[in-house]
Amino acid sequence: MVGIIDYNMGNLASVYNACHLLDEKATFIKDPNDLKNFDRIILPGVGAFGDAMENLNQTGMKEAIYEFAKSGKPMIGICLGMQLLFESSEEFGTNKGLGLIDGKVVKFDKSKMNEDTKVPHMGWNVIKTSNEHTLFEGLENPYLYFVHSYHAVTDPKNVIGTTEYGYDFVSAVHKENIYGFQPHPEKSHDNGLKILKNFMNIK
Repeated sequence: MVGIIDYNMGNLASVYNACHLLDEKATFIKDPNDLKNFDRIILPGVGAFGDAMENLNQTGMKEAIYEFAKSGKPMIGICLGMQLLFESSEEFGTNKGLGLIDGKVVKFDKSKMNEDTKVPHMGWNVIKTSNEHTLFEGLENPYLYFVHSYHAVTDPKNVIGTTEYGYDFVSAVHKENIYGFQPHPEKSHDNGLKILKNFMNIK
């Protein structure tokens, strides 16, 4: 069974509905003590990085996520949920993240973009994959739906996908049992459902 972490920052309904379409049993998790009972978890997220971390701290979910990560069971962060996996973010000042993956979250650098390129990055775009990663099985450079103004910077060894928006940025990551996607697979129709299905199949 997959648990969807509910910390008042997530796009919960669409994530739950995507799991339902895949015939996967999914449950919202509000009690951090329940995290350990699940085979895999999804950390969604919409909103500001600092607010999200404050909510994780206040609810006790932060420590529960650390314990889950140590278990070796699969965990995936989506959009803001992916950004929270990193050490810090510069959104509205410097905010400390979960630190499950080394790196930081930075604002799109307008100096590297054309004047007519708008931030936030919103709409459909391609994830370019450098290898045949498990999460991209059955897909080749899929189009997915993005909405964000910040992106991750991390060691290339953690990167499984990049996307071009003015310049190439990190859009998918993997370190041990931790996975992250900047776009919204749950809003990306068949391509997104395939990625989520591949995540559900990870042992």
